[in-house]
Amino acid sequence: MQTADDCVFCRLISGQLEASLVYEDRRTVALMDIQPVTSGHMLVMPRSHSSSLADLDADDGAQIFRVAQLAAAALRHSGLRCQGVNLLLADGAAAGQEVFHVHVHVFPRFEGDGFGLRLPADSEIRPRAELDATASALREAWPAR
Repeated sequence: MQTADDCVFCRLISGQLEASLVYEDRRTVALMDIQPVTSGHMLVMPRSHSSSLADLDADDGAQIFRVAQLAAAALRHSGLRCQGVNLLLADGAAAGQEVFHVHVHVFPRFEGDGFGLRLPADSEIRPRAELDATASALREAWPAR
């Protein structure tokens, strides 16, 4: 896992690397992604380094989603092409996380933009008993806060 010392996002936040800043507050920053999926693609991240959701301060987590909501509103009112918005947070390498500093992608979307999320071919409605068993396992593992 990356530490704050070797984290590119920490270096962007501290000003050691150039960034196109959109928004900042005491807990979070929003900046432009250098490899945007669509024009206006932003990243929202906490100022303090957290490699994963499990490490993320709950107040920082709440704030990054508040700021992502504001970013989505800004996209819709900006004049940029935006018919919809996707938020994406990848937590862990298996989920597609490449930079191990928690961040939310805010993607402006429009018809024919070429980007999409696809379900596996074997995705289907599951039997209620299977869903209930899964819900029970998750309830038992639910962390206390």
